[in-house]
Amino acid sequence: MNSIPSTLPLSRLVLEMQESATLKMAKMARELKAQGKDIIDLSLGEPDFDTPVHIKEAAKKALDDGYTKYTPVNGLLELRQAIVKKFDRDHNLQYTVNQIVVSNGAKQSVFNLCMALLDPGDEVILPAPYWVSYFEIVKMAGGVPVVAQSTIEEDFKCDPSYIESLITDRTKFIMYSSPCNPSGSVFSYDELKALASMLQAHEHVLVVSDEIYEHINFTQQHHTIASMEGMKDRTVIINGMAKGYAMTGWRLGYIAGPDWIAEACTKIQGQVTSGATSFGQKAAAVALESDHTPTYEMAKAFHQRRDLIISLLEQIPLLMVNRPQGAFYIFPDVSAYFGKTSANGYLVKDADDMSLYLLAEAQVSSVSGVAFGNDKCIRLSYATSDAKLKDAAQRIAIALASLK
Repeated sequence: MNSIPSTLPLSRLVLEMQESATLKMAKMARELKAQGKDIIDLSLGEPDFDTPVHIKEAAKKALDDGYTKYTPVNGLLELRQAIVKKFDRDHNLQYTVNQIVVSNGAKQSVFNLCMALLDPGDEVILPAPYWVSYFEIVKMAGGVPVVAQSTIEEDFKCDPSYIESLITDRTKFIMYSSPCNPSGSVFSYDELKALASMLQAHEHVLVVSDEIYEHINFTQQHHTIASMEGMKDRTVIINGMAKGYAMTGWRLGYIAGPDWIAEACTKIQGQVTSGATSFGQKAAAVALESDHTPTYEMAKAFHQRRDLIISLLEQIPLLMVNRPQGAFYIFPDVSAYFGKTSANGYLVKDADDMSLYLLAEAQVSSVSGVAFGNDKCIRLSYATSDAKLKDAAQRIAIALASLK
C-alpha cells in the first residue's frame, strides 16, 4: 500500500489533539494480553456487570416491533418523557421534553455543548482532576481550558473562592463531574450551595454538571447544582445510561438544560450523527422507569470493592490514598516514588512513567493522572472482581517496593 503523500497533510486540529489516555492504555493492555501476557486491566472506566436482563429484553422487543428506523435528532419522545420524569422524581427539577437532547453517549453531549457554546478564545474552567476528554474537546471547539488545581489532601475539590479567582470576562462555563472521574469525589449539598452562591455575582458564567456516575454514589443521596436557587436556567446536566445501568456499549447519553442550549445542541448533532439508535432508546426508557434494584446492587458491589482496594493500597508505604465517595476509581498520589529507580534501571520521573512502569513490571494497567490534569496521581478502576483487585494490589506493592 502506498503511503499518504506529504502534500496531503493532516489537519492542525488532529495533529495537536492528544489521544484519549484511557483508551490508549486499554489498547496497550489488550495488545499485551493478545501476546499472552497476564495483564490485569484497571485502566478503563467500564462496569464489569452485564446490562440487566429486563433492559436487554426491552431492546429485543423494540427490534421485533420494528424500531429500526431513524429517530428525531434530539431523541425519541418516549425516552425524553422518561428523562423528564426522572428529573422530577429524583431531584424535583421540572423540564420540558424540548429541554432534553439524547446523544450517542455522554461524550457526544460534551462535544455538542462545547461546539454550541464556545467561540475561539472563550474560557472554560475545569476543576482538576477532570475527565480526560474535557480538555481536548474544549480545545477542539476553539475554547481555552483553564485548570483549577486541587490535591488529595483537599479530597480533590476546589474551594469556590479559588474558582472565582479564575473567572474572567471570557469565562463561558465551569465543567466538572460529580461523582468525579477520575477521583471519585462527590460534591455535597453544602459544597454545591457554596459554589452556586459564589456564581450569583458572575451571571455570565454557566455550569456544565456531568452526573453520569449519579447512581454510583456512596453518600446515599446525589445532589445537583441545578437544584440550587437561581441555577437551573444556568446549568446543563449531562447524564447517560452507561455507568449506572451497565450500558456502555449502547452509547446513550443526554442533557437537560435551557431551551436555547438544547436547541443549539440539537442543531449541532443534526449535522454530525443525528439521532441515537432507535431500539436502544426504547430500552433506555424502560431502564429509567422500571425497577432500579439491579442498579442499586451494582452500586453496593462497587462500594464493597472500594473498601477492599483502599484497605489493600493503604498498606503500601509512601502511597497516598483518600476515600472517594462515588464512581469506581481510586486516584492515589504516587509522587513519593518519583526519582526512584527499579532494579533494571528504569527511572520513574513522573506519573506517566509510573503507569508505564506498573504495566511493564506489575502487568497492571492504569492511567496516568497527567491526562486528568494531575501529574502526581494515577487512576485505578476497581470495576473488576475482588480476586483481580487483590492480585493487582499485591503486584503493585511488589513493584513499588523494588523502586530504590
